Amino acid sequence: MFPNLEVRHLHAVIVLAEERNFTRAADRLHITQPALTKQIADLEGEHRFHLFTRDKRRVVELTDAGRIFVQEARLALSHTERAVHLAQLTEFTLHLFRFDLKTLMDTLFWLDL
Repeated sequence: MFPNLEVRHLHAVIVLAEERNFTRAADRLHITQPALTKQIADLEGEHRFHLFTRDKRRVVELTDAGRIFVQEARLALSHTERAVHLAQLTEFTLHLFRFDLKTLMDTLFWLDL
C-alpha cells in the first residue's frame, strides 16, 4: 500500500532541508510559514517519524530518518519528472509518426492517379 504522500510534500521537505528555516523555505515554496509547518507536522505525525529537529533560534536540522527521506524524495521527484518527460516525448513522437504516415498516404494516393 502506498503512503499518503503528494509530490508537494516531497518538495516541501527537500526545500526545508536545504533552507534549514521554515520562513525561508515557505517563501521559496510560495506558501505561508504556518502552512509549511502544518504540512511537515502532518507528514511526521501520519508516518510516525521525525524528519527535523528544531531549536529556539528556528534553525532546522535533519534527523537520520530525515536524511534518508530527503535522499529518497529527491530520487522520487527525479523519477516523476522523468516519467512526465518520457510520456510527453512519446506523445510527440507518435504525433510526428501519424503526421508522416498521413503525408505518405496522401502522396501515394496522388501518385496512383
